[in-house]
Amino acid sequence: MTAVEMALLGGIGVLALAMLLGAVGVTRAVRANARPDPTPTGAVGGPGAAAVPGQADGVVAADIAVSAARAAAQRVLDTARVEAQRALDTARAEADTIRERAFRQAEQDAEQARQSARRSAERELAQVTDAAREQLAEVERRSERLERRESLNAEEAERLAQRDRRLTVAEDEFAARDADLTRQGAELVDARARVGQELARVAGLSVDQARAELVASIEAQARRDAAVSARQIEALARDEAESRARAVVVEAIQRVASEQTAESVVSVLPLPGDDMKGRIIGREGRNIRAFESVTGVNLIIDDTPEAVLLSCFDPVRREVGRLTLEKLVLDGRIHPHRIEEVYVAAQQEVEVLCRRAAEDALLEVGIGDIHPELVKLLGRLRYRTSYGQNVLKHLVESAHIAGVMAAELRLAPKLIKRCAFLHDIGKALTHEAEGSHAIVGAEVARRFGESEEVAHAIEAHHNEVAPRTVEAVLTQASDSCSGGRPGARRESLEAYVQRLERIEEIAAGKPGVEKVFAMQAGREIRVMVRPDEVDELTSSMLARDVAKQIEEELTYPGQIRVTVVRESRVTEIAR
Repeated sequence: MTAVEMALLGGIGVLALAMLLGAVGVTRAVRANARPDPTPTGAVGGPGAAAVPGQADGVVAADIAVSAARAAAQRVLDTARVEAQRALDTARAEADTIRERAFRQAEQDAEQARQSARRSAERELAQVTDAAREQLAEVERRSERLERRESLNAEEAERLAQRDRRLTVAEDEFAARDADLTRQGAELVDARARVGQELARVAGLSVDQARAELVASIEAQARRDAAVSARQIEALARDEAESRARAVVVEAIQRVASEQTAESVVSVLPLPGDDMKGRIIGREGRNIRAFESVTGVNLIIDDTPEAVLLSCFDPVRREVGRLTLEKLVLDGRIHPHRIEEVYVAAQQEVEVLCRRAAEDALLEVGIGDIHPELVKLLGRLRYRTSYGQNVLKHLVESAHIAGVMAAELRLAPKLIKRCAFLHDIGKALTHEAEGSHAIVGAEVARRFGESEEVAHAIEAHHNEVAPRTVEAVLTQASDSCSGGRPGARRESLEAYVQRLERIEEIAAGKPGVEKVFAMQAGREIRVMVRPDEVDELTSSMLARDVAKQIEEELTYPGQIRVTVVRESRVTEIAR
């Protein structure tokens, strides 16, 4: 029996008990009223005798009331029992409903738990499968690398075996040649003896005289043979040196990549609208005059929509002017006093940018200990270009190429990279100091504590001073590789055509020249001369004169090779 059932039965019992107690109370009250009066009665027919029938009626009424109360209590009890039974049935039905609902909820929770466990298991299985696939792919990649390495090792072993076979054949040939030379030497000794005897007999010479003449003739023949051998050895050594140098240069260029910028002396600043041009000019042109006098940059305002041009040969000054005008346009307040304030702020900003660019370049090259003034000069090269090639990036590229060359030649790369990185430092001062940038750069390097090897490499990288060290030669080579490789530098088509025409005019103006051809984009010039007017010695002098005049009159990237061709032809007709 549940707690609800017990509570209902308890309530019904309490109600029935209350009704029963009420009926008993009524009965007692009626009986008390019907109890005989204790006062002694008088004669027959007195008050006591008259009250007896009324008391009997009260008792009967009390009994009837008790019976009625009992019947009512019974009906209430029956009704309570029916209500209790009904409540009990309802509670049982609700309990069954709750039990069924709880059972269904439990089944749903169990199903959700099973689905969640299934999804979790599927996710874990997918993760394990992906991990297994990645491990399998990694194993396959390692297997492929091992196969490639084994293939390379097999090829290297085959090359070594071929080299060993060639060495064996060469050793056999050398041994055979040695034996042949030994035999020829013995035959020569015998022939020398026979010749001496014959000379002594025919010419009537003594043995000593004949020996002296024979020695002289043999010495002359030996000198001729030695000269021929030396020439062959020099040719082989030259070919080997050129091949090795070409391989080193190609390796260095292939391992260095850099981006290029176009040379320009004009900067373009976009404007938010054409009405800004009038504000830049100012009343009666006072703003533009103040801007040009403060910055030293020419401001060109034409019909170009929503843009102005800034022109200046000094790239740093042009960049300061561009930043100044850009800040003024953004601010909107353009007047002479404001121009001076913004110019000072732009100068400081450009100095910070230059210093940061120099520090990044030094970090990329791996140079740490350098004078702060040299860092400042290097930063100014951030805005300097030469034939479309950014000078600071050219220095970084030259340093990398020089380092690769030094590594290929088994030299210490640190000093050579420093020489190559600083070789164009003079270009930051060429408009402020007289002389070529090589000489100016060497003086600056010596002034700020660079070693003599670095200063010599700087002043010798354009042959203004003869190179005396390996560092100077490699600096020249790295500079030529960086500036002369395809795509590194460029010039306008008009200047390019004028330069080629001038090169041909210089060579064609020399006496004895028949034809002139500028080849390889102006990097080589071939001069055909008349053989009856120009001899071998004059050809060498002509090539030197043409090269010297080109160096003095023209400006060009890289180097120009001058080749003089003197060809003699003899034709005869067979009839």
